Amino acid sequence: MSVVASYVYKDGKRLREAPLTQAGLRLKPGEFVWIGLHDPTDEEFDVLVQRYRLHPLAVEDALAAHQMPKVEVYGRELFVVARTAARIDERIAYGETHIFVGDDHVISIRHGSSRAHKTLRAQLEASPDELKRGPDFVLHGILDFIVDAYAPIVDESEDAVLEMEQKTLDAFLSRVEIRRLFTLRRELLKFRRIMGPMEEVTRRLQSLDLPCIDADVRPYFRDVSDHVQRVNSRLGGLNDILSSVFEVANLLEQQRQGGITRKLASWAALLAVPTAIAGIYGMNFEFMPELHWRYGYYGAIALMAAICTGLFITFKKTRWL
Repeated sequence: MSVVASYVYKDGKRLREAPLTQAGLRLKPGEFVWIGLHDPTDEEFDVLVQRYRLHPLAVEDALAAHQMPKVEVYGRELFVVARTAARIDERIAYGETHIFVGDDHVISIRHGSSRAHKTLRAQLEASPDELKRGPDFVLHGILDFIVDAYAPIVDESEDAVLEMEQKTLDAFLSRVEIRRLFTLRRELLKFRRIMGPMEEVTRRLQSLDLPCIDADVRPYFRDVSDHVQRVNSRLGGLNDILSSVFEVANLLEQQRQGGITRKLASWAALLAVPTAIAGIYGMNFEFMPELHWRYGYYGAIALMAAICTGLFITFKKTRWL
């Protein structure tokens, strides 16, 4: 059964269960129902569609479960899509939470998210003075619950980015570390693409005159919006650090390659001198200067050694070797 919880509330207190199998659920004035589902079946969802007359377009989006964060208005019904996120090893896993908000009901549908709303429901029920505000406050609680999970992801990503930055400065990055760096960058860029629409959702909820959202609840959405903006700002800072890490790694690699090139050129210059001298006197022409000199061999060796030693000392002083 994908129905996680379904209860009727009044004055911030839970009154009774409201099972989907109950036909013709009747609510008294001041009561509202909060139904929570996790990957519901078509049959379960059809019951909700018929009972609350959900708009077909919103139902289509809720069943598709591949939506970006958004807020849509269908008469007196509010349809909100939020993206959940959780860091698993080096990657960020995403899910979706679709929320239907009416005057007397809140329907939250989780797709792909393993983080249940049981803790959230307990927190809200522990604050009846807040919960009695109605379905719009429950919507705020769900969004705040989702956004609060973003900060730990940024914290872990920040630690990973700073670790990679230090490794870049201490030594050259290996192939595995470079691959990890690219993976981290790709994950943060994808995360930031989601933060943009989430920021727009919270901004609309706090500033626009939307159905089912009372004026005294709007400031609560401002708090959620501030959290999203803070996360988005930190993601921008991490992307800047990653860009600098790429630049530093590239500069260090160029420096390393330049050092290797200089060393190869220096050794080539050292070997060129004896090679040239030995090549000239190895041509075996009959008439060559010092060809029949008694000490010609020793003189050639001494000349090559002197020139190579001089070049070696010069290259050492210029740090080419």
